[in-house]
Amino acid sequence: MKFETLGRHILVEYYNCDEEILRDPKLIEKFMNESALNAKATIVDSVFHHFNPWGVSGAVIIAESHLTIHTWPEYGYAAADFFTCGDIDPWKSFELLEELLKAERSESTEIPRGLTAKIQKLAKKDLGKITHKPEAI
Repeated sequence: MKFETLGRHILVEYYNCDEEILRDPKLIEKFMNESALNAKATIVDSVFHHFNPWGVSGAVIIAESHLTIHTWPEYGYAAADFFTCGDIDPWKSFELLEELLKAERSESTEIPRGLTAKIQKLAKKDLGKITHKPEAI
């Protein structure tokens, strides 16, 4: 049985990454933007913060949802998530970022988001056809 969803959300753990990369906010932002573009996502904005002396947190807002990351360079670890809607494949972002961070290992879980049947069932009004990009009203 195939579920129709509004999006796909991948939660990722990257292990044994290059510590110098993980502590560099400009490089992390560059790599996250490259990862978004690798999936053919449309970048709207990005914001990144360096927690001196350790770690970077940031988000890339895409027209199709978002990509986020939090790094712990002292542990060689990064947590990321890739939430995409429509035809954008979040795994393309995941794979490139894994390579760019020089991660020796990763673990991931994909979660379907916005199950359309459930949204319809719980709605208090007729929603018509549900898509990731509704027609303008």
